Amino acid sequence: MLKTEKLTKVFLADEVETTALDRVSFEAKPGEFIAIMGPSGCGKSTLLNILGLLDSPTDGGYCFDGADVSKLKERDRTLLRKGKIGFVFQSFNLIDELTVHENIELPLLYLKQPENQRKQRVAEVLERLNITARRSHFPQQLSGGQQQRVAIARAVIAGPKLILADEPTGNLDSAHGQEVMDLLAQLNQEGTTIIMVTHSPTDSRRAHRIVHMFDGRLQPEGVAG
Repeated sequence: MLKTEKLTKVFLADEVETTALDRVSFEAKPGEFIAIMGPSGCGKSTLLNILGLLDSPTDGGYCFDGADVSKLKERDRTLLRKGKIGFVFQSFNLIDELTVHENIELPLLYLKQPENQRKQRVAEVLERLNITARRSHFPQQLSGGQQQRVAIARAVIAGPKLILADEPTGNLDSAHGQEVMDLLAQLNQEGTTIIMVTHSPTDSRRAHRIVHMFDGRLQPEGVAG
């Protein structure tokens, strides 16, 4: 599915260099569920952004879906991640001016799918995630748990091979957090590869593997679940 080799990311601000990732070598196989844990500022989200082709490394190699993507320009990264990678964020990242249906439909619009196919696919995902009754609501009319369900629906609508989740339960109470983790576990059981950044030991135990990070480096792995 994906593999990094000595991945390095250095940020420069006011002539001060900060090494966010320090020669990270990491691999995820198809169908795996991996939890990345570590203290704030250790490089977890930076790694996730590079794995999701939202950013590029300063040095090192990254192969995704059989292709070397470490040196791609932004436009090419955008084209590659369409339909292949879904994102779930702690803050949901829904568009307030769009309804639930319209938020979920967005990835299909970017893929230029015909309207009838978009409507059918959105209806299927709404029913699957039990949010059909909320299809005409706006994000601010939903609870946090409902918003994250919408975010997950948007992430899976195009049938991606990989879902990247950054603290997906961070803004939720325990009950809604459990629902979100159940959904991610179900998607993984159906074959979707999931890489999740989390501070929660409870959430991490749902994964097949736990990867620990500290100061931009990977630590020896532990086994979860």
